[in-house]
Amino acid sequence: MMIVELIDGDDFRDRLLALGVRLPADAGPDTCARMARLKDREVGVPGLDGLVVELLAKSDILLPSVHRAIQDHLSALSALRR
Repeated sequence: MMIVELIDGDDFRDRLLALGVRLPADAGPDTCARMARLKDREVGVPGLDGLVVELLAKSDILLPSVHRAIQDHLSALSALRR
């Protein structure tokens, strides 16, 4: 039996923190994605596009709330830069 580690809201938040996005400790996926989008619009977030592409490629292990937050708030940013 194979056990798969799902990417949850805490994992998503930690990945954004590693990119330099400041987030409240209790921020959920939607808030995290919105705040990352705002910071990216203001000053840019190096690596954010790569993170979006990487996580969407793993959509089978993303929790639905994380997938929805990325789709709603971050996937358009990545598409605009291509």
